Amino acid sequence: MAQAPGTSAILSASATLVDVLSRRAAAAPEREAYVFLDDAGVPAARLSYGELDARARSIAARLQAHGLAGQRALLLYPPGLDFVSAFMGCLYGGVVAVPAYPPRTPQALPRLLAIARDARPAAVLTTAALLPRITALGGLDGMRTVATDDAAREDETWNPPALDGGALAFLQYTSGSTATPKGVMVSHGNLLHNEETIRLAFEQTEGSVVVGWLPLYHDMGLIGTVLQPLYVGARAILMSPLAFLQKPLLWLDVISRYRATTSGGPNFAYDLCVRKVKPAERDALDLGSWEVAFNGAEPVRAETLERFSAWFAPCGFRSSAFFPCYGLAEATLFVSGGSKDAEPVVAAVSAAELEQGRVAAVGPGAAGGRRLVSSGAPRRLRVAIVDPESGQPCREDRVGEIWLAGESVAQGYWRQPEATEEMFGARVAAAEATLGERFLRTGDLGFLAGGELYIAGRAKDLIIIRGRNLYPHDLEAAAERSHPAARPGCGAAFAIERDGEERLIVVQELDRRRTEEAPAVADAIRRALAEQHEVQVQDVVLVRAGTIPKTSSGKIQRHACRAAYLAGSLEVVIPGEAAEAPEPGAPAADPRRGAGAPAAPAPTAATAQNIAHLREDLLAAPSEERSALVMAYLRRHLARLPPTRQRPRAARRQIAPASPRLPGCHAPRT
Repeated sequence: MAQAPGTSAILSASATLVDVLSRRAAAAPEREAYVFLDDAGVPAARLSYGELDARARSIAARLQAHGLAGQRALLLYPPGLDFVSAFMGCLYGGVVAVPAYPPRTPQALPRLLAIARDARPAAVLTTAALLPRITALGGLDGMRTVATDDAAREDETWNPPALDGGALAFLQYTSGSTATPKGVMVSHGNLLHNEETIRLAFEQTEGSVVVGWLPLYHDMGLIGTVLQPLYVGARAILMSPLAFLQKPLLWLDVISRYRATTSGGPNFAYDLCVRKVKPAERDALDLGSWEVAFNGAEPVRAETLERFSAWFAPCGFRSSAFFPCYGLAEATLFVSGGSKDAEPVVAAVSAAELEQGRVAAVGPGAAGGRRLVSSGAPRRLRVAIVDPESGQPCREDRVGEIWLAGESVAQGYWRQPEATEEMFGARVAAAEATLGERFLRTGDLGFLAGGELYIAGRAKDLIIIRGRNLYPHDLEAAAERSHPAARPGCGAAFAIERDGEERLIVVQELDRRRTEEAPAVADAIRRALAEQHEVQVQDVVLVRAGTIPKTSSGKIQRHACRAAYLAGSLEVVIPGEAAEAPEPGAPAADPRRGAGAPAAPAPTAATAQNIAHLREDLLAAPSEERSALVMAYLRRHLARLPPTRQRPRAARRQIAPASPRLPGCHAPRT
């Protein structure tokens, strides 16, 4: 009997992911590929490599029968394995996939419709259960709708498409942390090159077990936790983002139970676990199998790594498992990363020099120092640090824009030739080694030291006050550390122009149980920034928990927050106001009731379902749509209450000079 081909043989013979999956299915059809868990952590669906291959062929045959080969298809699926089957079905059928998230209400439509207008899909793929809702939403007229979950059998009419590395595989719409989302054109060649890069960096094998909770339509979730396991022949255990956010312990419990080797997320995921997981819960975990705990934040915070390592060391977590990395959709995903089983590299540099765009090392713990976590060495890509104005390469001791070239760099932005030329067609001036080579401008600032890439921030987020370059993440970190009632990873620092000068604004979420401490928090933030960064804050705005604009991957949307500040639409906390809803599992209290009054009745099943749907919509929606979603929900439900119960609890931030000042929350300084 001939021996089944191993990973090396499969990958060397494959030009696309279609080749990879079909060969894995032929070699080991019964091997489990994916398990999807429900919100309780119980397996709700499974797929072997053979089953996924059969479903992909059947979906592809249906798409080809509808004449969709070469067209684009909008994928609207809830978290689950139906999305995985549909995505691979598109690749098998030569259809360009456009992953997105299905809105549950008309108020969530604007982003989806913007994507649809830009991508111009010929079809919408979804599940049979969602099909009536998608049809009823409107705005997707003229597109064929296909429910793919009833196409589970292999269909002999499938015709393998003629694909090469240059063929377009899918459009990845960017999260829009600093701008309107654009459709990044990712080719089959881009995909394979980046997946191989991740495999080499993470040292993944068929024996790896990957746990993922990140949104499947987002680049980190799709490339890192769905397609990477398929590429290496590993096993993937997936869960919904909502399940993680509702119960962060579940993520760690799944890693423990399934003996996972690889999992991760941005800074906020690790910080949330430290805040929410109790000692007794932690002690029941075994995280000793976790080999690669990737952190793809920009930048990675040393404090986050240290807190998580210290808190979870008793249950077997090793700090050397942390794998700081850097990537972006325009480079498919992965750009640089650390070394497996090595401690993260942390550099101490002079904050004053960094503000002037210079890199000067200082001793650990030195006054005026900043700790920057390395995002590791660039992998299989060429990296240049360039002055964004002149295009000249920077000296090694200078901060510049990070430019990239290589096979993982995507083809450009869909239907945006001018933006493509600007961002993907950059050329380094006076550099013989890169003469004529086209580079991707990432928009990120950083520097190379000792072969390691350090991220300083986003060029568009940079705050310049009196000639000093201030990086917002440094200011945000100082603000959140200034007082225990400030929620970690939930603040935004940005500048506005006032009286001809740039002025610093800090917006910070407040712990929902400590709103009465708002004046003290505002004062603490001002003191911390004055003492640590020698900068005066024009305005400190404390807002409700969960209202800071973020992308689907948890990045702070500073530009959206700035726009909300200027528009007066921030949800400001009033000192002494009754706390918001308690944490899940805590008894609810009605602030309108007197002492000894009977507790409010438990919500009905319908209400609980509506709230769950709202939370899912908020997680999926871009920040600029979240207020509209919440207000629409409140209007519908407050209308059913007696008039005496319709007093609004949220105060909106007012910028007009005649508006009254909220004491302690935002005291403008001139």
